[in-house]
Amino acid sequence: MIYTVTFNPSLDYIVSVDDFELGLTNRTSSELLLPGGKGINVSTILTNLGIESTALGFIAGFTGEEIARRAGETGIHSDFIRIEEGISRINVKLKNIDGTEINGMGPEISKEKVMELMEKLSVLGRGDVLVLAGSIPASMPDDIYSRILEQLAEKEVTFVVDATGDLLLNVLRYRPFLIKPNNHELGGIFNVSLKTRKEVVPYGRKLQEMGARNVLISMAGEGAVLVAEDGSVYDAPAPKGTLVNAVGAGDSMVAGFTAGWIEKRDYRHAFYMGVSAGSASAFSEYLATKDEIMDLYGRIAVKEQ
Repeated sequence: MIYTVTFNPSLDYIVSVDDFELGLTNRTSSELLLPGGKGINVSTILTNLGIESTALGFIAGFTGEEIARRAGETGIHSDFIRIEEGISRINVKLKNIDGTEINGMGPEISKEKVMELMEKLSVLGRGDVLVLAGSIPASMPDDIYSRILEQLAEKEVTFVVDATGDLLLNVLRYRPFLIKPNNHELGGIFNVSLKTRKEVVPYGRKLQEMGARNVLISMAGEGAVLVAEDGSVYDAPAPKGTLVNAVGAGDSMVAGFTAGWIEKRDYRHAFYMGVSAGSASAFSEYLATKDEIMDLYGRIAVKEQ
């Protein structure tokens, strides 16, 4: 079973506002309300590809119940932990104003609720996949990612981690199967500017030396690179298409790669699926459907270095 963890889920209120003006009343021209958070996005794409997963995390209040309800409507199985006080956050995303977002804070997570999550995760074992994705609320311990991997280190769980900064660096010693920094995050780790697919490869290998098994580097319009555990390196330019909504594209890439690996245990196929899913979501109003992903699959131009 695949388990995804979203520590701070949200209701994403995605709106378009034509001719937005500060200080005045603005009216939306389109609206969309969706369950959000990186782990939930991964579960959504997996569901669209016909792969079961269980979404874990914390929800609170009426917004939390709506997150769970809407996730269930999309076919996602969830086992969220309820927080008695506060409400799950609402994130406002202004779709046509250069990706402008206003993200809420979310509820406070107590030590007891953190332990409840750890207990849920303790049942994972060989053959299970655990996807940890995104930031954590300020009330949670900043070493929660590494604590989870430490607890499961001897259980032969496959770890997928999509995080930044210390959240990512602190888990490398547990040899996660897959990490997915983008080129800016990768450059930030090593204090360099990385703009081309060729430039990111040596730094992907540095993360492998630090413990990562496979490093998938997303680069928006420049494409993506996979530095694989077997020594191969794959890179692909971004397929042609119109950018509609970049929200969730990186999460879709993680889900596509994971699905592809589970299907064939082949890095080239997994990379194709990752690039296809990420690009298809970027070209869609929301996260991509299976048909949209597979339509792009045949148009990905992958080069092995």
